Amino acid sequence: MGTPVNIVVGSHVWVENAEIAWIDGEVTEIKGGDATIVTTDGKTIVTSLSNIYPKDTEAPPAGVDDMTKLAYLHEPGVLHNLGCRFALNEIYTYTGNILIAVNPFRRLPHLYDVHMMEQYKGASFGELSPHLFAVADACYRAMINEHGSQSILVSGESGAGKTETTKMLMRYLAFMGGRSGTEGRTVEQQVLESNPVLEAFGNSKTVKNNNSSRFGKFVEIQFDKYGKISGAAVRTYLLERSRVCQVSDPERNYHCFYMLCAAPPEEVKKFKVGDPRTFHYLNQTNCYEVANVDDAREYLLTRHAMDVVGINQEEQDAIFRVVAAILHLGNIEFEKGKEIDSSQLKDEKSKYHLKTTSELLLCNEKALEESLCKRVIVTPDGNITKPLDPDSAALSRDALAKTMYSRLFDWIVDKINISIGQDPNAKSLIGVLDIYGFESFKINSFEQLCINLTNEKLQQHFNQHVFKMEQEEYTREEINWSYVEFVDNQDVLDLIEKKQGGIIALLDEACMFPKSTHETFSQKLYQTYKAHKRFSKPKLARTAFTINHYAGDVTYQADLFLDKNKDYVVAEHQALLNDSACPFVANLIPPLPEESSKQSKFSSIGTRFKQQLQSLMETLSTTEPHYIRCVKPNTVLKPGIFENFNVLNQLRCGGVLEAIRISCAGYPTKRAFDEFIDRFGMLAPDLVDSSDEKQACAAICDRMGLKGYQIGKNKVFLRAGQMAELDARRLEVLANAARLLQRQIRTHLIRKQFLILRNATVKIQKLWRGWLARKLYEHMRREDASIRIQKYSRGHAAKMAYANLRSSAIFIQTGMRAMAARNEYRHRRRMNAAIIIQTQWRLHKARKAYLEVKKGSLILQCLWRGRIGRKELRKLRMAARETGALKEAKDKLEKKVEELTWRLDFEKHLRVDLEEAKGQEIARLQSSLQEIQEKLDEANTAIIKEKEAARIAIENAPPVIKEVPVVDNTKLELLKNRNMELEDELSEFKIKAEEFEKRFCEAQNQAEALTKETEESQTKISQLQEMIESLETNLSNLESENHVLRQQALAASENEELTEEIKSLQSKIAELESENRLLQSQPAQVGQATLAVETVQSEVVQTPENGHLESGEELKIENLCLQVPVVVPLTISLSKQKSLTDRQQENHDALIKCLMEDKRFDKKRSAAAYIVYKSLIQWHSFEAEKTNIFDRIIHTIRSNVENQENIGELAYWLSTTSTLLFLLQNTLKLSSVSKSGANRRQSSSASLFGRMARITRSSSPELEISSGYSGMASKSDCQSRVDAKYPALLFKQQLTAYVEKIYGKIRDRLKKEISPFLTMCIQAPRSARTRSTRISSKNIHSNVAAKQASSIHWQNIVKSLDHFQIILHENYVHSMIIQKIYRQVFAFINVQLFNSLLLRRECCSSSNGEFLKAGLNELEEWCSKAIQESAGTSWDELQHIKQAVGFLVSHQKAHKSLEEITNELCPALSLPQIYRIGTMFWDDKYGTQGLSQDVIGKMRAMMTDDSTNIPNSSFLLDDDSSIPFSLDDIARSGIDINLAVADVEPPALLRQNSEFHFLLQQLTN
Repeated sequence: MGTPVNIVVGSHVWVENAEIAWIDGEVTEIKGGDATIVTTDGKTIVTSLSNIYPKDTEAPPAGVDDMTKLAYLHEPGVLHNLGCRFALNEIYTYTGNILIAVNPFRRLPHLYDVHMMEQYKGASFGELSPHLFAVADACYRAMINEHGSQSILVSGESGAGKTETTKMLMRYLAFMGGRSGTEGRTVEQQVLESNPVLEAFGNSKTVKNNNSSRFGKFVEIQFDKYGKISGAAVRTYLLERSRVCQVSDPERNYHCFYMLCAAPPEEVKKFKVGDPRTFHYLNQTNCYEVANVDDAREYLLTRHAMDVVGINQEEQDAIFRVVAAILHLGNIEFEKGKEIDSSQLKDEKSKYHLKTTSELLLCNEKALEESLCKRVIVTPDGNITKPLDPDSAALSRDALAKTMYSRLFDWIVDKINISIGQDPNAKSLIGVLDIYGFESFKINSFEQLCINLTNEKLQQHFNQHVFKMEQEEYTREEINWSYVEFVDNQDVLDLIEKKQGGIIALLDEACMFPKSTHETFSQKLYQTYKAHKRFSKPKLARTAFTINHYAGDVTYQADLFLDKNKDYVVAEHQALLNDSACPFVANLIPPLPEESSKQSKFSSIGTRFKQQLQSLMETLSTTEPHYIRCVKPNTVLKPGIFENFNVLNQLRCGGVLEAIRISCAGYPTKRAFDEFIDRFGMLAPDLVDSSDEKQACAAICDRMGLKGYQIGKNKVFLRAGQMAELDARRLEVLANAARLLQRQIRTHLIRKQFLILRNATVKIQKLWRGWLARKLYEHMRREDASIRIQKYSRGHAAKMAYANLRSSAIFIQTGMRAMAARNEYRHRRRMNAAIIIQTQWRLHKARKAYLEVKKGSLILQCLWRGRIGRKELRKLRMAARETGALKEAKDKLEKKVEELTWRLDFEKHLRVDLEEAKGQEIARLQSSLQEIQEKLDEANTAIIKEKEAARIAIENAPPVIKEVPVVDNTKLELLKNRNMELEDELSEFKIKAEEFEKRFCEAQNQAEALTKETEESQTKISQLQEMIESLETNLSNLESENHVLRQQALAASENEELTEEIKSLQSKIAELESENRLLQSQPAQVGQATLAVETVQSEVVQTPENGHLESGEELKIENLCLQVPVVVPLTISLSKQKSLTDRQQENHDALIKCLMEDKRFDKKRSAAAYIVYKSLIQWHSFEAEKTNIFDRIIHTIRSNVENQENIGELAYWLSTTSTLLFLLQNTLKLSSVSKSGANRRQSSSASLFGRMARITRSSSPELEISSGYSGMASKSDCQSRVDAKYPALLFKQQLTAYVEKIYGKIRDRLKKEISPFLTMCIQAPRSARTRSTRISSKNIHSNVAAKQASSIHWQNIVKSLDHFQIILHENYVHSMIIQKIYRQVFAFINVQLFNSLLLRRECCSSSNGEFLKAGLNELEEWCSKAIQESAGTSWDELQHIKQAVGFLVSHQKAHKSLEEITNELCPALSLPQIYRIGTMFWDDKYGTQGLSQDVIGKMRAMMTDDSTNIPNSSFLLDDDSSIPFSLDDIARSGIDINLAVADVEPPALLRQNSEFHFLLQQLTN
């Protein structure tokens, strides 16, 4: 509070206001103990000094993220800070380690996405902006590190957002402790899905909240020793049972009732429900729907959640049968019966609902009626049945409904716990408490008493925790705190829950006496607690009493206390439900054991709740608590509204102000030494330059006369009011300095004004004398000018006469010459057009002749090959007559040939028709072109004739004789008329020429269109021809295969002793025939089968030229030897196979050894890559169907890369694999089988595999492979390409994957190496920040040293970049790959620095901006000095952080408009990013302001509008870890493959091996 010492005239203070709670103003006058204050709204207030609080004028306009940083920790300061942050959409604020969350009443998905979770994962508490994820992460880290249980207590009034906060906490804990990749329902999924189930049956709409929890919930999440979730349990407290039967307007009953009424039609019919307006338990209020909530959709979501948590379909149906039965039960009404004090059903409607209820509960209808209308009294003599009056029957009905619903809710909770399962071996747990906040309504009943008792208990726990934190800080700073008093509320707790004499104990005692009423209970309270300071009786009250809670006084009405406290089940109701045919209903109220039923022990809601609360407090006492206080900013539940009185009340109820009072009881103001000296060093300038900051702070406090302060190890601790006193003294010093400055400035201004006046006088005299001289000069000048004017006027008249005559002659000459030039131009233009037309026509004619010759040659070739094919077919037919087994295949082949012949004839006719149509169109165009040319020539001839006639007429015209005064104009008029006629004709000819030109252009366009159509038809013809060629290829392969099999059959038939072989061959022929039929239906696989047969034949007939066989070829030889023993002897084949296999294995071993040991670079290229490539080419490995050399190469690369940490080794293998991949990309081509398979597969992969496949497919048409039927040669640059088989393509894909993997490892290693330095570079050290009051030379030297020390981190980053660059260049990694690495690393730097600015307010300062700017200059200097092949455009990746830093260091941003900021200053930043930086900015160096309020308001409005269209507008950047280059980029690296392969010298290991002499031969060549 204010005191006469610390409040002076000119101080800014807070004063109470009836409209907005607190308003700020300035003190203008102080008289005694009263102060006159002028508020910001212009009003003048006179109040006592004890009722005002000082205001911190140096607080940032955006508020502070931790309210312990406030200079004045009091109620108006806390309220103002929350309001400022709420206006900027900053809904979270710390108070120490307590989080205050203000409900924004709008969806903010970008604050809770997975990316935000990743940012807070592992971050220190307070390092980033306040967030509930920070609390959850601190809780999880404490559990992992300290091996102790934790708890998070979420509290607040209804509508403050407790339930949503609890959901987000559980989501984060599931994110941290969830098990990825598990099958089925995980524990964390079941815990999260239990929320919708519990909300459906335990939440309802209230006056303050549309989704208010009417029960308390404590979720225990259990973790194993690895920090993973292993079990969970849900515990609930005090469900509001009375809401089932009594609902006040405008509230609703529990959500499940309305969900069931809005269920699908079949469900509604099944459970016999309908419109909620027809049920008594629901129509007591006019509210049936909740805004923006679809009950039908919520019903389906609840069903799904039940499935997840383990409630099966039968149990779900039973649950909703009970819910429907409760609704129908409420519609049963009673009237007086025939007997005295008896009751019966009122009408047929009640009977219908009674029958429906019994059907839903599967119980006896008569028994249900008797249980409601009668009561059985047990006496020693027997049972007596007592009828109930209508009112008692209605109470019995409501009691049954409340009992069933409460037991149903308890069953659901138990089922969830059983389904989730608890881990008995759990090492620790984290509990999340979602409990009701302090409640105070107009009418408060028993539920409010229990709720407020809970909050009193939690407040005591909270006070102890806050006091403990204060003690820990005092102990840590080593100051004396023994006299600090603890604020306790134990007397209120004793008043309510004391075992002997507490309110609950008296209530239980009253409930045990049958004759007790609420009046007698109230009188008992009045008598017992009349002297208690926390208990009072309202005036004129008979049953009400008031308790003074920590949050204020609450008046309770005791009218229904006795009924609500009773917790017993009517025996008739229990018997009725136990006899139900439904097991679920029968087990809702299990029968008591005989021993417990005989005991008449009383049970009450209050006692049971007190026991549950005690158990909860015992659980919390064993955990380390973390607090989240939820605040509802307004009562209308709308965004953007901050009601001060409402927030203040919640801060009191939430205990935040109580915590402030605890802090004020000790040392509310704590300042670090450097901050204290920065602020108050001006009070003692001679002590500022002291070497010991601690002594300087103590000396300042002593000089100001402060008493009771403490000096800790790192901070100054001030008592309440001392900060204001220091500020008052500081204000006086500043005022004196301001007066001194004003005196000097005024002196300077007066002298400056005098000097200006004297200089002006001298200047006026000088100007007057000059004016007199100029007047005399002007007179003399006028006299001279008049003479000149006369002279020049006479000369001008003569010159004008001559000029008129000369211009007439020139005009006539110009016209004649222009006409001649235009005529010449037209003639040349027509000649050029004619030449162009002739050129195009001759070109078209020559092209047409060439195409006709080409087409004829193709047709001739096709006919000749068809003739040869038919001859072969005749031979096959003759051979088929001898062997009847191939008759069916022969018929099919004949049909195939006929079909191909017919298709060829059809294509031939199509070509002939197309050529005829094309010839007719060309002839028509030629004729029209000739007509146009003739008309054009006629027009030219006519123009020339007219021009000659005009020239002759002009020459024959008589000359003009000027001496003759009389002129004959007749001839002149005739010439003029003739000239006009000629001009008209000329214009007509021009129009006709333009029309001819237009028609010519149209004809030319038509010709071009026909040319395009012709080209398209040619393309289609070529495609059809390719299809015919592929079919003919398949046919020829089938014919060759059948021919081989036929020869084998004939050879076997000649040998009569080999009957078994003949039979096996015949069965083989039959199998091949069936395969042929299958292959004809699948042409994509025919090529592969025929190629295999041809390969086998070629291997049997001849040996490869180089003597090197692949393993797949050897297997084929072996199989052929087994099948045809007559042709090849078995022993010779096996011996040859054995020798070839040994030699092949030796060659493979030598090549693999060369790959592992020979790490040379020959002319900046990897020698091993080229050696491997040339060997594979020489051995034809790429064309082999089966080989193991590729697997061995991949295994060698894997073994050297998998666990490799040496950057040099990784760089070598990146260079080698990328070089080998480049060679493969430029050498391999897809085979026909691979191409057909690739065309069928429409892969959409985004990886390098998918890009490689697409590139290969797209490049295959460009190869123009020569066809055996076309007779045309392929392109020269593709002659060296190899037809790749499947193993080669698979090897290429695997090699691509390892290039990606090695690239990623090097990039991630560089990121990992610079990450620690980036963390230190994000924020400037404190010693590097400029202090306005400490400007001595010693401090300047210390600041320079601090800056040099901080720049070391940037230099370390540069050193890491240089180190990696050197290694990559030493291993000759391609420049394109190096550029990609550095671009991604610089993008990573950009993301890390920029996200840190957005998440840490202390980073958004002007001094930190200059610190980052200096560091970015280091990186820019490195980019300019680095090799251009390495750095490339990496500097451009830092655009976000560059523009953000430019924003921080700009001094003109307060004067810039929104358009200038978004378009000029920060064009790359999004609006949320600019808004975040602008609101978090604070100038700690010059004290300038940030963005104007108008700009911030515009951005906030635009973001609000965009939030509806863009659901996830996260302001953080994502780090791209994808592979930024494709196989096409590697292929375009620009190496000449022929030169590169030829000039690589093999190593000594291979030069000594005779099998690798081909390497030396290539080198010699």
